[in-house]
Amino acid sequence: MPHIFDSDVVAAILHHMNDDHVDDNLLIARAFATASDLPITDAVMTDLDGDGGVWQITRAGIAEELRVPWPGGPIDERPAVRREVVALYDAACGRLGIEPRPHA
Repeated sequence: MPHIFDSDVVAAILHHMNDDHVDDNLLIARAFATASDLPITDAVMTDLDGDGGVWQITRAGIAEELRVPWPGGPIDERPAVRREVVALYDAACGRLGIEPRPHA
């Protein structure tokens, strides 16, 4: 069973991802979603737990859920979420042939 983070922790992370990393959400979705002829036009992070992140993605006006496991495996501490989201971003860039921006 995956680790479940406190609801206030999840809300803070979702707020940050959906306000400050809109383009990263879309990049992750495009890299990890099942291939389709329909392009992904929107991606919003909707949940996360110790096993991975969840995004609602939109293709041709139709929403679907995308769950992506954390690259480093299951986590159970809040600081690990940032590390794993950064790793997802880097992996997405690699899959899409995009140069990742430097991380602070």
